[in-house]
Amino acid sequence: MNKILLIDDDVELTAMLKEFLCMEGFDVATASDGITGAQLALSNQFNLVVLDVMMPKMNGIETLGIIRKTSHIPIIMLTARGDESDRFFGLELGADDYVPKPCTPRELTARIRAILRRTQPAQDNMHSEKELNIGDLTIWPEQRRVELSGNTVNLTSTEYNLLEVLAKNAGQVVSKKELSQQGMGKPLARFDRSIDVHMSSIRQKIGTLNDGRDCIQTVYRMGYQLIKAQASNHHE
Repeated sequence: MNKILLIDDDVELTAMLKEFLCMEGFDVATASDGITGAQLALSNQFNLVVLDVMMPKMNGIETLGIIRKTSHIPIIMLTARGDESDRFFGLELGADDYVPKPCTPRELTARIRAILRRTQPAQDNMHSEKELNIGDLTIWPEQRRVELSGNTVNLTSTEYNLLEVLAKNAGQVVSKKELSQQGMGKPLARFDRSIDVHMSSIRQKIGTLNDGRDCIQTVYRMGYQLIKAQASNHHE
């Protein structure tokens, strides 16, 4: 049973979401402040965290920053509808996705399931996928592990999903629509720049080619492409 941690100071909303998620088969714990929430999130007891941005004492952005220093647990941010700055800042800090408030329990549950499907490969697929080698970049899909020139690349769950999609199509352009569907488990929404924010973060983590080009190229009005480079052509 997947264990979900809800971090939100809205007691009434948290109780309602907990009740719904429990009926949907999740094991749910709650925290009403960022300090307690961060401690629980780092306890390795949970499969996913739902984190509200607006909280007293320590807000969701600060809590996210603490969690991301040492953990790659999937995190969904609950943001105020229309507040793009919180969304971008949260994604840049390593949130996997966001859901605008007010949201319905069914909508949040769908987002949780979509992320868990991508972070927990089906048992049937375990050990069935071979490693991917693109230049000095190596990806082990069954382990969700990435190395660049033998050094581990620490990616969030969503960053990993997007990079794997690009790696499986290395040398080809992958549209934002495909990346959103395959990497984030949702249709691409109009004006949604989540893909761009995640790509920016991935680029910073995997560096550039020897000629200075980004490993991931933006193809105007089409999407993104992972360059098929020869091994040892990267530098961090």
